[in-house]
Amino acid sequence: MNVRTLLLSYLKDLDPAAVGIVGDPAHRGGYHCGSDRVVTNDYSVVESPRDRSGLTLDASALDVGSFTVRSGGRTHDLRSFSVWCVQQCTAGAADTRDIREIIYSADGKVVRRWDRLGRRTTGDNSHLWHTHFSFFRDSTKAGRDQTPLFRRYLTTIGLLTTIPEDDMSAQAENEIHQVYAGLFSGGSSMGRTVDPDGTGPQKASNSIVAKLDYLMSRLDGVAAGVTTLGGKDWTDEPAIIAGVLAGLSPQRLAEALTTAGLTPEAIAAAIPPDLARQVVDELTARLST
Repeated sequence: MNVRTLLLSYLKDLDPAAVGIVGDPAHRGGYHCGSDRVVTNDYSVVESPRDRSGLTLDASALDVGSFTVRSGGRTHDLRSFSVWCVQQCTAGAADTRDIREIIYSADGKVVRRWDRLGRRTTGDNSHLWHTHFSFFRDSTKAGRDQTPLFRRYLTTIGLLTTIPEDDMSAQAENEIHQVYAGLFSGGSSMGRTVDPDGTGPQKASNSIVAKLDYLMSRLDGVAAGVTTLGGKDWTDEPAIIAGVLAGLSPQRLAEALTTAGLTPEAIAAAIPPDLARQVVDELTARLST
């Protein structure tokens, strides 16, 4: 009711009859109904423990109809309002945490649904001209204030310029939440498991901490590789021998291999049998002088 009053106070073009909470007498099931009118396996009850534990006689939804308003040199309407609210939900803004779903149309042609539980992506065609907000029932049961998101919208478009002290606290909480979200969560982008806070592997994340954790894991890999290479014998004996074999006499071959610093046994193992004895004899003679 407080959200309804707030929107009607500032969106002057909004018809009060188009801002509804409780379904009409024929309405059965869904967030517009309370416990006396839900149906068997009602999605607004069974899909979330927040709804099961919060079910009361109260409806827990809000429909907002069409409006157009000029503010800040721009025109704002139901579609831009709906898209803005969905963006805030998608970004995980603190003042959207009680919203279960938004059913809306961004263009007046296609109905879309943002669903926090990821169950559905669309709705019926009535949502081409009105936007539906569902709130988790436990938030309604607790009497939690749902106006901060909508006050923030009115402030963003310039219709509301004075922020009440309570809303300033909510705004501060939201900003703190966004900093936290930026550090420890975010959309998947790196495509690998990370350990952002030392509690064990977590899902791939685009957060600041996850990026730093990934960078450190790569540096650890580089350090391990350098350590391994530091103890490696870089003398590739077969390659050296192959490079000097072709067309050389046993004397010239022995001279080249002596310069390379290889043992007679290593050379003999790598060269053709018919040359091995000649080369070993020649190398033995050279090494004994």
